[in-house]
Amino acid sequence: MKKSVILGALTVAGLAAGAAAAGTLDDVKARGTLNCGVTTGLVGFAAPDANGVWEGFDVGVCRAVAAAVLGDSTAVEFVPTTGKTRFTALASGEIDMLARNTTWTFSRDVDLKFTFVGVNYYDGQGFMVPKDLGVGSATELDGATVCIQTGTTTELNLADFFRANGISYEPVPIETNAEAQQQYLAGACDVYTTDASGLAATRASFEDPAGHVLLPEIISKEPLGPLVRHGDNEWGDVVRWTLNALITAEELGVTSANIGELGSAAGSNPEVNRLLGTEGSLGDMLGLDGGWAKAAIEAGGNYGELFEKNIGENTPIGLSRGLNAQWTDGGLLYSPPFR
Repeated sequence: MKKSVILGALTVAGLAAGAAAAGTLDDVKARGTLNCGVTTGLVGFAAPDANGVWEGFDVGVCRAVAAAVLGDSTAVEFVPTTGKTRFTALASGEIDMLARNTTWTFSRDVDLKFTFVGVNYYDGQGFMVPKDLGVGSATELDGATVCIQTGTTTELNLADFFRANGISYEPVPIETNAEAQQQYLAGACDVYTTDASGLAATRASFEDPAGHVLLPEIISKEPLGPLVRHGDNEWGDVVRWTLNALITAEELGVTSANIGELGSAAGSNPEVNRLLGTEGSLGDMLGLDGGWAKAAIEAGGNYGELFEKNIGENTPIGLSRGLNAQWTDGGLLYSPPFR
């Protein structure tokens, strides 16, 4: 490993240790705003609308945390970050959490001193090519030019895949998804590779989505989820259990339509009661009020509602639940119990 890489990792780790010492939960409460790091723009996951209001699946997680902590889902300052800048922004304290289609890996968890609080999207790396390229498999891409975001796991996975298959490629490095889209459509690269969900979101924004094909190969595991700094367990618990609240709400049938009724008084399901604060004292354990989870769910609905509204099969992105279905439906989505 190059000395500069080692120093870079140590710098991020040092920043993280210093920023965590302050107590993020108290900082957010005192500030009255959650600073949430997001992507620079990926439709369906995090992008500003025509009025400049951020929306998307990852944005929904930020808003849920703001609602849980501050009682206001709009009390969020969205900070756009690239693959290169996201970790420094979190480590330095510029942002309180990162919710930016970021893969949970060993080195990011251990070496960079971050805590991934869970997975909000199980993904894998794929490839997109123009339909008229006539390619049906990633193994046919020998000699291709490939647009790839720097500072990502995608970069490493790509090198591994081509090496394992004995084929070569020419990388075209890019910083943001918008730049990748521009370069790809301009013909500067034959292929765009990133998380399959990101490819679907990018293709949906094209004038002619049908003119582009997602190849069948998924070459990696990409568990995407929100992360916080090491050393601030209180804040990590808040973000972790807010995500779990959205997941559990879907499993228990708590929706934006019925939460008002379910959360007004204790009902027949003890776990729903504990989740919504009509029974027990889970909020006190987090340093929040009893209605924290109710507020988080009201912010944008449960996990399934966020998924369907932003990236589901009835949206232009058109993603099926797949691995992101509840464990009761054969997926990987599974929250520890609220008790």
